[in-house]
Amino acid sequence: MPKGYWVSAYRTISDPEKLAAYNKLAGPAVKAGGGRVLVRGGRVVAHDAGTAERTVLIEFDSFEQAVAAHESAAYQEALATLSDGVERDFRIVEGIG
Repeated sequence: MPKGYWVSAYRTISDPEKLAAYNKLAGPAVKAGGGRVLVRGGRVVAHDAGTAERTVLIEFDSFEQAVAAHESAAYQEALATLSDGVERDFRIVEGIG
């Protein structure tokens, strides 16, 4: 079964305090949903229309598990905390076999 991934590329971080509050809630929500953080921040080289901002990659055992974790009450609470503190490109993608 193909794995599922959350891919977040942060375009801007306008409120670091909201991001910190989000991280405190999102970490446990992701873990409870079966997610494993593969990339969080660190060095970025951006090409084409990309931005060299914070990037996060989280792996789940399946695409369905990734979607369910995003829809969970715990993660939705984290999102409410984040609110307008960042602008990011967030996607859930399916891996290859």
